[in-house]
Amino acid sequence: MKTAANGIAVALLSLAIAPAFGQLSAPLKSDVTARVDTMYPWLDTVYKDLHAHPEIAFQETRTAAKLAAEMRKLGFEVTEKVGKTGVVAVLKNGAGPTVLVRTDMDGLPMEEKTGLPYASRARAMSDGRESFVAHSCGHDVHMASWLGSARALVELKPQWKGTLVFIAQPAEEIVGGARAMLDDGLFTRFPKPDYAFALHSWPLAHGTVGFNSGPVSSNSDAIEFVFKGRGGHGSAPDKSLDPITIAARFVVDVQTVISREKDPKEFGVVTIGAIQGGTVGNIIPDSVLVRGTIRSYSPAVRAKLLEGVRRVANASAAMAGAPAPELRFTSGGEAIVNSEALVARTEVVFKDAFGAANAQRMPAMTASEDFSVYVNEGVPSMFFFTGIYDPKAVLEAAREGGKPIAFNHSPFYAPVPEPSIKTAAQAMSFAVLNVLGR
Repeated sequence: MKTAANGIAVALLSLAIAPAFGQLSAPLKSDVTARVDTMYPWLDTVYKDLHAHPEIAFQETRTAAKLAAEMRKLGFEVTEKVGKTGVVAVLKNGAGPTVLVRTDMDGLPMEEKTGLPYASRARAMSDGRESFVAHSCGHDVHMASWLGSARALVELKPQWKGTLVFIAQPAEEIVGGARAMLDDGLFTRFPKPDYAFALHSWPLAHGTVGFNSGPVSSNSDAIEFVFKGRGGHGSAPDKSLDPITIAARFVVDVQTVISREKDPKEFGVVTIGAIQGGTVGNIIPDSVLVRGTIRSYSPAVRAKLLEGVRRVANASAAMAGAPAPELRFTSGGEAIVNSEALVARTEVVFKDAFGAANAQRMPAMTASEDFSVYVNEGVPSMFFFTGIYDPKAVLEAAREGGKPIAFNHSPFYAPVPEPSIKTAAQAMSFAVLNVLGR
């Protein structure tokens, strides 16, 4: 975890500013900054309420209702229950581009351990069991900044023309909410966007913005394999067919797909996260369940990994003379591929607004995101990252032996609210204003 956070924190790539596009005027940039500063007490209250009351995927009823109510107050035409719990808020302001801005809403089925005065103690049913719920991936920051940028844009209506489509999406954590909203008519019942934006909090210094063109997230595929054997007594393994050794062989051998079959210059990961089988030490079970995840950027690498994992699983069973395993692959999110033109256009504005040192290119994340569902509908899009930690803490974590900072999904993930939310709201406002008509 420390290595991943440090790599992102210290490997932001500097790039020369792209050719000039129509930049925002200095007064307009100042207006955005001043308005976000003025509204911050409201955003802080909303943020801490959302943080203390998280809801998991497709259960975001309280969260959705709160966001819908706030957007109605701002003058948006709001539709609820799109894709089960999603919210669509539309504001038309003359002829001009249609711009979609997405926030995600769901928390995670895990316990928060930050010790913050507004820490979550919420619980929910998840996979048939009661679990704590926490906003340990920053979706509360996303929602607060989403509201902030919406309000800033409303207050600046005389300065732009076009249509805003602000959506609050459920179930990002299980990469199911974007597809649910599309299947419920997001691009047919509501205006289809000419551009789409989304942001994500990341363990960078607050006040910074990271972005890149091309892939910025990974493809994901889940695996669930059942290796079959023949149960027996642990003292007489020759009278049985041990599925644990078959599963163990698979777990080790499958990594050769990464180390010996995949181009070493291309990203690809196979991780086995769960092995379940057996009850006590002297009984050989008759089956073992293995669960894992496969990540990649390119379609070609994805296909190679899927084929290789399948082949190694079947071979592991065949080597033991066991029945063929049951192999289940579940496709998750596809890689987000940012528009090169839109990123270049937005980069100019970000560097101008935040300074070149605070707005830089960064490597793609290896996690997955279903914002790609909208991108793959042919919408030029940009997914970018905003920092959430004290810059001194980020620098300390980057030092050899330094104190690590909590990564996304950690029970200790604790954004510093004010600068983080302000920067995110400003950045999204700048990005949207830069493509709207004026």
